[in-house]
Amino acid sequence: MALPTAPDAGVSTMLASLRAEVEGREASLIREWATIAAWALENVVEGVEGAATIRDGYIDTGLPVAGDGAPLVSEFALMELVAVLDRTPDGGRDYVGHVLGCAWRLPNVWAAVMAGRLAPWRAQRMAEETHPLSAEAAAFVDRNLFNASGVGWAQLERLIAEAIIRFDPERAEAERAAAADHRYVDIDQPNSNGLASVSGLLDAADAHDLDEAVSRRATLLGTLGSEAPLDVRRSQAVGELARADLMLDLEGSPAKRATLNVHITDTTLSGDNPVGRWNDRPISAEQVRAWLGSATTVVVRPVIDLAEHIPVTSYEIPERHRVSVELRDHTCRFPHCGRKASRCDLDHVRPHGKGGPTCPCNLVPLCRRHHRAKTHSKWRYEVTKPGTYTWTSPNGFTWQVDHRGTHAHPLRT
Repeated sequence: MALPTAPDAGVSTMLASLRAEVEGREASLIREWATIAAWALENVVEGVEGAATIRDGYIDTGLPVAGDGAPLVSEFALMELVAVLDRTPDGGRDYVGHVLGCAWRLPNVWAAVMAGRLAPWRAQRMAEETHPLSAEAAAFVDRNLFNASGVGWAQLERLIAEAIIRFDPERAEAERAAAADHRYVDIDQPNSNGLASVSGLLDAADAHDLDEAVSRRATLLGTLGSEAPLDVRRSQAVGELARADLMLDLEGSPAKRATLNVHITDTTLSGDNPVGRWNDRPISAEQVRAWLGSATTVVVRPVIDLAEHIPVTSYEIPERHRVSVELRDHTCRFPHCGRKASRCDLDHVRPHGKGGPTCPCNLVPLCRRHHRAKTHSKWRYEVTKPGTYTWTSPNGFTWQVDHRGTHAHPLRT
């Protein structure tokens, strides 16, 4: 098989050409979406769900393809539209429903698409995820997507979870209870290399405690001289924790001790505002009660001021600094990377050897892959303000990464 011939243009020119193709494709989709919305206005069927309507001498049905609050559209007209779009009947109906869901239920998302700030495929995913929500809950999600261009899927899931808790608490509690019945831990049979896969679904508090225990034991193994990679030490730590438990006298074991970073207001447990926070995730007041009720000892940590600057002179990073950085940034700060900050290295923005302080203001979470890219390649970043970073690629493309996600800067002409 003959390899394609490389063009005469340099890599930077080729990447710029590809970016222009992406922008052209998205511009075409934007025009398509605007036309679909205009088509819907011409093919609205008035009436309640499932009602048949006489249109031009035949009985037609209004289909609720886009969710609560969006118009019903003519069934037969939709068939024609889907055929013109060259899509399958089911796939085409879903696609049109997502477009109309954006237009009627997510006006901020729709405006971002029409202005070219948000890729249509991202907006389509947002419409799909919010489709089951009531009109009120979808409007809440949309209001919180005021700058939707860089939103990540984890942030969208948190907004949807919070919207359900706020506007449909009975459904939220029913889903939580039903989901709890699906918790499990599976340990497969050993393979030919003597290794076994472990998978499971745990209560969030139990998973948090397990992760903390595994991390502590893995760190201890490293301190005691193990040269194995961190992931290997974490796997070894699970076995050590299990063996330690087998040696316990369970009848005389100490009471369970729970440490949770739970953020609640004075109205959360009273029911006026049923939404709390566990780290950065929305949780219901009922979940807080369940966690607190399962522990005989609850540890309350002092509030960490994320704007506080207390540098230390050593290169080693104190635990309070790491926690502060993790609560501020949550994930690796490389463009579009979603690896948890707790599993990342902390990079000194200004190198410690060149006078950079060991302080949250000078620390950025980078996963090992992107830490290596920053250290050993021409990838660079600048801190424009706390929690906001401007990255520059080897060929001069730039992105802004902040709490709203990743935003590509426009090409310079």
